[in-house]
Amino acid sequence: MGPLAGVKIVDMTSVLMGPYATQMLGDYGADVIKIESPDGDVTRQIGPARHPGMGPVFLNANRSKRSICIDLKHAAGRDAALRLIAGADVLVYNVRPQAMARLKLGYDDVAPINPRLIYAGLFGFGQDGPYAAKPAYDDLIQGATALPALNARIGDGMPRYVPNALVDRVVGLTAVGAICASLVHRDRTGQGQRVDIPMFETMASFVMGDHLGGLTYEPPLDRGGYARHLSPDRRPYRTADGYICAMVYNDKQWVSFLRAVGRDDLLADERYTSFARRALNIDVVYAELARIFQTRTTAEWTELLDAADVPAMRMHDLETMLDDPHLLATDFFPVVAHPSEGPIRDMKVSATWSATPVERQRLAPRLGEQGAEILGEVGYSDEEIAALAECGALKLPAAAKAAS
Repeated sequence: MGPLAGVKIVDMTSVLMGPYATQMLGDYGADVIKIESPDGDVTRQIGPARHPGMGPVFLNANRSKRSICIDLKHAAGRDAALRLIAGADVLVYNVRPQAMARLKLGYDDVAPINPRLIYAGLFGFGQDGPYAAKPAYDDLIQGATALPALNARIGDGMPRYVPNALVDRVVGLTAVGAICASLVHRDRTGQGQRVDIPMFETMASFVMGDHLGGLTYEPPLDRGGYARHLSPDRRPYRTADGYICAMVYNDKQWVSFLRAVGRDDLLADERYTSFARRALNIDVVYAELARIFQTRTTAEWTELLDAADVPAMRMHDLETMLDDPHLLATDFFPVVAHPSEGPIRDMKVSATWSATPVERQRLAPRLGEQGAEILGEVGYSDEEIAALAECGALKLPAAAKAAS
């Protein structure tokens, strides 16, 4: 059933940051009820799809959830949402708090009907600063927390975003921890609370934990930046026939590596003799490694590095990763039968528990797929559900609409 079995979550999130967090909570056993607008989560439209509204980005961030499609701007739709919230343990949203207040679904609106509720918001900025009401997206926060500037320093001088929704993922992970911590506090005290997880502050800490460097001190000792991360030769090493990812890091690994490649001369070079000395001369060290790795094939390096106990991994692309022998052995990418989409490639939950093993509870739902079921659980009759659909407050899938 998973460690969060019995926890009910009302999920008012869309796009990626919030859905990624609530998918994890659902994978861990929580009953996640995803409230979607009549247009549905916009990620339903991203990427190639077999059927409209069921694109891969949506499928990969919304499993282990049930979908209900409610128009929150409709009075009857808002009333339905409040009835769901009244029986929930957690409400998660990822619009600006000002938007929740306009819907009369702010914390002060819902706390009186459910004082035990964990009211978790993922949005751009902390609410006590001048950016409080600003909109935010992954790209904007990457830029505001120096990631494109760091990429420019190690590349051709052109700032570029990381080719991944890094901010959304990191903030989503942070939200999972914050929500679980709040549930522990609530279970100890009976007290719910509002929890804010701002993107800007979360990523400022994430990036500057590595790169604050000498700026940690007052007055500063340098201009900041982790030298090893910013070395131009910190990258997959070109071999005689491809690339390999290798990490010659501690003193033992360096001695083993240099002896294995016949470079005992470097053992006496003061730039290589200790971790501290290599860190001070990291550009020289990495440049020499780059030259050494060009002298053998990838297969030869794999054998040599494994024998020398030096960490190394194959450099995958998106397609070859699916054939990685470890991921195949652990069945990380199972092909499963989706009720409406047919065979799709899923991903396993990466964390494991000895006492409460987890599996995804269900595959990503069609828009409003479980709407009637969810409302029935909070006391709506079939007639009331039909009336909500008739007035436009509730959107049901075509089959369910015909049945009602």
